[in-house]
Amino acid sequence: MSISFDYLEATTDAIAVSVQHDFQRDHPYQDGAKRMLDLGLILLFSPLWIPIVGLIAGTIALQGQWPIFLQDRVGRGGRVFTMIKFRTMVNDPERFLEVHLRSNPHAAQEWRVKQKLTNDPRVTPIGRILRRSSLDELPQLINVLMGDMSLVGPRPMLANQRVLYPGNAYYRMRPGITGPWQVSKRNQSEFAARSRFDAIYDLRQGLFVDLSLIARTFVVVWRQTGC
Repeated sequence: MSISFDYLEATTDAIAVSVQHDFQRDHPYQDGAKRMLDLGLILLFSPLWIPIVGLIAGTIALQGQWPIFLQDRVGRGGRVFTMIKFRTMVNDPERFLEVHLRSNPHAAQEWRVKQKLTNDPRVTPIGRILRRSSLDELPQLINVLMGDMSLVGPRPMLANQRVLYPGNAYYRMRPGITGPWQVSKRNQSEFAARSRFDAIYDLRQGLFVDLSLIARTFVVVWRQTGC
């Protein structure tokens, strides 16, 4: 069974009206079958992903950087957790970004709308490879094991991005390594558009939907259309 999220752009208003639930409501699937799926797949493929994580970490370290990057993100129910990623940016990227946006109005406008840059000068050469292949997100499997994230769910957002996010769907779920927005044409969408993907996934999430999205993720990774 597969599911298409391409129609979301035409159904924004309908979704906004239909999703009016308390963000703390129970989600039996999330704490039952979904959690078992997360743990089962991570443990099953651990002989594959653990050596890859070690190889990438060693490669980044050889470039003179600490390979792991820790950052606070918003989780289920609004709880803040520490997300683990491979380092893909220069040291002190926040200050670097501030200077870049002050001197580049076009980039500043793109950042305000999308909360990301198409050509981000902070990203290192090896970081660009990791991002395009989505391998920079492999350490988040540890977050899934810890229960902070899921394999499938909303894209984890920064605490200061909460004011830009309309709706409550995000807060009802664990953030995901992959999900409807992550496998969409996300480079071309505004940050607030994430809420439409999250709302429809919140309503339709289930075992077959998650398996479909995981399968689509492999296609995205193969085509290197990640970001």
